Amino acid sequence: MQDLLQKIEHFKSEISAFSTTDEKQLETYRIKWLGTKGLVKEIMGEMKNVPVEQKREAGQVLNEFKQFAETKYNEMREAMGATDGAAASDTDLTLPGDDMPLGSRHPISLMRNKIISIFQRLGFAVAEGPEIEDDWHNFTALNMPEHHPARDMQDTFYVEAGKNSAVDWLLRTHTSNTQVHEMQRSKPPIRVICPGRVYRNETISARSHCFFHQVEGLYIDENVSFADLKQTLYFFVKEMYGKDVKVRFRPSYFPFTEPSAEMDVSCFICGGEGCNICKKTGWVEILGCGMVHPNVLQNCGIDPNKYTGFAFGMGVERPAMLKYGINDIRLFSENDVRFLKQFTSAT
Repeated sequence: MQDLLQKIEHFKSEISAFSTTDEKQLETYRIKWLGTKGLVKEIMGEMKNVPVEQKREAGQVLNEFKQFAETKYNEMREAMGATDGAAASDTDLTLPGDDMPLGSRHPISLMRNKIISIFQRLGFAVAEGPEIEDDWHNFTALNMPEHHPARDMQDTFYVEAGKNSAVDWLLRTHTSNTQVHEMQRSKPPIRVICPGRVYRNETISARSHCFFHQVEGLYIDENVSFADLKQTLYFFVKEMYGKDVKVRFRPSYFPFTEPSAEMDVSCFICGGEGCNICKKTGWVEILGCGMVHPNVLQNCGIDPNKYTGFAFGMGVERPAMLKYGINDIRLFSENDVRFLKQFTSAT
């Protein structure tokens, strides 16, 4: 018992002499004295060696020692907290705060919203459709029945369905599937634009990607002509790129329109001198268009003898590249913050 008391007095003297305002040293104190393997717990374990008649007295001494060590720790902790509070009170609250970094919209979102806003001023409503689509809405309804050679123009990602599924599912290759849904559930006049993401199994390069974004338009009513189509697209291009942009139409082929055309604008990247974006021609094709094929109208339950219409479709990436002077389509999907920060002011 006498040895235990002497040891406790020695420990008290050591604790009384210790003082610190450093958090690391204070933590070292806690571990040494109050930790699960600390000296307080160790000396408490010596109770088993104390004679039975002295255990009550020894227990009181040990409890007082434990409280002494804990009180010393709490006092130093509170003193450090008071010091921190004094430092905080010295803070000059009139100083300006740190600038928070501003986020920005993605350039694809900026361009998509710009395209939508232009056509909305012409009375087009926004329609959206599924990205996973069945074969009929993506191909057959658009005058491309099974084994039609035009399907080879769009390398398709097919989705594995159940063994008992009678439907061929795929990732849509264009947003024309949304036009089909709109023609099925609405009666003319129909005037919609269909923005969305599409997928094609293409080689990734500076000019193409396996997924990209489109905005397609559809207008169906009585007596709609190709002249209506041209004037609509002229208005769009002038609003998007300015009144000085050069435009040309080229005859083309799409199974869902007849006649069909592609629309080019002068390349803003090279100023018409030739670059990798315009294939050294000085022109960039931005959209395809044409009059809706009568078979498409009939497939969707619309009388082709009464109604006519035009449709057009454009990628969002290529107009964005022209608008913002971007020469590699892969930059849009690399999530490089240095690239995206350039568009903060454009929001």
